[in-house]
Amino acid sequence: MAIEITDSNFQSLIDSGKPVVADFWAEWCGPCRMIGPIIEELSEKYHDTVIIGKVNVDNNDGLSAKFGIRNIPTVLFLKEGKIVDKHVGAAQKSTLDEKIKQLL
Repeated sequence: MAIEITDSNFQSLIDSGKPVVADFWAEWCGPCRMIGPIIEELSEKYHDTVIIGKVNVDNNDGLSAKFGIRNIPTVLFLKEGKIVDKHVGAAQKSTLDEKIKQLL
């Protein structure tokens, strides 16, 4: 299950040493609801090697501002706290899966 990433727990997730995939979303966003199940599936597939979570932009404006999130859904792929890839908009599972594999 994808974890909830917040302004307060983000740094501890980065400090874990695992790559982090952060899905920036909102409940009112149609495309966000489309990729939500994909994010959940991928979080189960990679639960041992990658932290995959969701950032609700309505509740975590600090992270949204830090990464300059202007459109949602935006999925950030981070390694050692740095963005190594990014996907804006709805995506197919295969696209996100390939980007995760490149993190490993």
